[in-house]
Amino acid sequence: MTVKKVTWLELFYDLLYVAAVSKASHVLLHVEDETLSLETLGKFVLIFIPIWWAWVGQTLFVNRYGQDIVSHRIFLIIQLFFVLIMTASLSVDFDQTYYSFLIGYLGLRAMTAVQYHYVRSRENGHLKATAHYLGSRFWIGLAISACSLFFDSWVRYAVLYAGIAVDIILPLAGRKILVKTPANTHHLLERFSLFALILLGESVVSILAVLQSSTWTLQSVGFAGLTFVLIIAMWWQYYDNLEKKVDKNIYTAGQTIIYGHLFIFLSLCMLAASIQLLFLNKLHYELMLNLLFGSVLLYFASTTLVFHVYRHKQHRLGIVHLAVLAALLAGFYILDMVVHVPNVLIMGEMALFFAVYARITS
Repeated sequence: MTVKKVTWLELFYDLLYVAAVSKASHVLLHVEDETLSLETLGKFVLIFIPIWWAWVGQTLFVNRYGQDIVSHRIFLIIQLFFVLIMTASLSVDFDQTYYSFLIGYLGLRAMTAVQYHYVRSRENGHLKATAHYLGSRFWIGLAISACSLFFDSWVRYAVLYAGIAVDIILPLAGRKILVKTPANTHHLLERFSLFALILLGESVVSILAVLQSSTWTLQSVGFAGLTFVLIIAMWWQYYDNLEKKVDKNIYTAGQTIIYGHLFIFLSLCMLAASIQLLFLNKLHYELMLNLLFGSVLLYFASTTLVFHVYRHKQHRLGIVHLAVLAALLAGFYILDMVVHVPNVLIMGEMALFFAVYARITS
C-alpha cells in the first residue's frame, strides 16, 4: 500500500476542531444538585456526533481522492469557514443558535458531496463508482436535515438527526462498492490517531483545571500526578499499538476504524470531564463511579475491537488477557461501590488499570 502523508492543511483543519471538541466536552460539566442528568448526557452525544461525522466525511474524501493541489486546498479552506460557524453555534441551549449551527453543518456536508461530484468526472473504474455513490447519496441525508427548518421544538431536532443517521448509515449500506476502492489504512489511522491526540489533550487540560481550582495541597498534587500517569499510560497503550502491532497494509473500507473511533472519541471526552468532576466532588458518589468506570469501559471495549481487527495475528489479545483486564476493572468498581473510596485512590485505580492495559497490549 502506498504511504500517504497527512498534509499541513489537514493538520490545520484538525486544529479547528479543538474548539468544537472542547465545547462538546464542557457540556458534561453542567451538573445540578450533584446529578448529571440523562438529558445532559444525551445532549453531549448529540452535539458530538455531528462534529465527528463532519470531520469523518472530509477525512475519508482526502483519504481516497485528496491531493495537495490548489483546487482541493480551496475546497478545504471553504470548509474551514463552515467549521468556525458550526463551532461558534455549539451550546447546551441549541434553540438560540440552531440556525447558525445548521448552516455550518450543512455547509460542511454539502461541500464534501460537491467534492465527490468534482472528482467523479476525473476518475475511472471503481474510484468513479465510489465517488458517484457517495456524492449522490450524501444529498439524501442533507435534504432530510435541511427539512428541520420547517419544524419547531423537538420535532426539528428529530428531523435533523434523522438526516445525520441516514448520512452515517449510507457508507455501511454501500460497503460492497466501497471495498472495491479500499481506504488507505496508513493515512486513515494517522488521521484518527491525531484526532485522538487532540482529545487526549482535553484530559491534560483537566489536570490544569484541578491544579487551578484550589490551593496546591498534597491531595491536589497527588491527584494531578496520578491523572498524569493515567494519561501517559493511555497514550502508551494507544500509540505503541498503532506503531508496533497494527498491520497498516490491510485493504478494507476502513469502517471498523471509522465507527469504532466514534466510541473511542466519546470515551476520551467523558473521561476528561470525569477527571474534573471527580476531583471537585460535584457528582453524587455512585453517579461519579458510573460515569468514570463507564468511560473507561467504553474506551477499553472500543480500542480492543479496533486494534484486534488491524493487529498482526501474532499480536492479537487472547481471551485470558481480556479476562484479566475485565476482572481488574470490575474488581475496582465493586470495591468502590462497597467502600467509599477517596477520589485520589480512585484515580490511582484508573492509573493502575491503564498501566496494566498498556503493559499487556504493548
